[in-house]
Amino acid sequence: MKTRIDEIAERIYRLSTFVPEIGPTGFTFNQFLIDADEPAIFHTGPRRMFPDVSKAISTLIPLDQLRFIMFGHLEADECGAMNLFLGAAPNARVAHTAIGCMVSIDDLADRPPTPIAPDGTIDLGGRRIRSIDTPHVPHGWDAHVLYEETTGTLFCGDLLTQVGDGPALTGNDLIGAAMEAEDMFGASCLTPQTAPTIRGLADLEPATLAIMHGSSYNGNAGKALHALADDYERRLTLAT
Repeated sequence: MKTRIDEIAERIYRLSTFVPEIGPTGFTFNQFLIDADEPAIFHTGPRRMFPDVSKAISTLIPLDQLRFIMFGHLEADECGAMNLFLGAAPNARVAHTAIGCMVSIDDLADRPPTPIAPDGTIDLGGRRIRSIDTPHVPHGWDAHVLYEETTGTLFCGDLLTQVGDGPALTGNDLIGAAMEAEDMFGASCLTPQTAPTIRGLADLEPATLAIMHGSSYNGNAGKALHALADDYERRLTLAT
């Protein structure tokens, strides 16, 4: 495995590792570094990817300068290497949803995490991130996304997942590929709140969507998120 680095917005870097054995055309695992006075990562990757991911980060900033470790929800590819990063960055702390800290991270993290209140913000110095709770969207009681207000980047986790190894950043339509991945994995929760939650994210009108699996997106992000909400609404109607 080799972790590739691409800048998808100003001082926001996508760290991508392609695993060809997953799915019919392989699968990318993406972490994101927010380079600021107090640098942060969103997603850690699983433990076995830590050597490659940490090496990639070290080409951008000294690893021990990390201050915040964040992820969308409790899952191995989101936070499997959490404690390895805490060990490598002695001044870093995990920041996650209040409910996620209470039910999981308080026990799992080697240092006490920082709970983020719903719609809470963290000033990284040169970058300001807002945490938006999205329980069960796309899955996980503790789920949230981050919105970096300076660049308009929405770190949307598993939303708009695609298979294969596409470009780091694209303006091409992702909905068809995302729906194919949903058909393949069935990973998203379908509830009455799924579509309205995604529409709320669309209303932010983000400039860039930082996506956990597959290409990130810098086209009409609001339109893409509304189309995603439409499809989940359709799926819920069919299921009921």
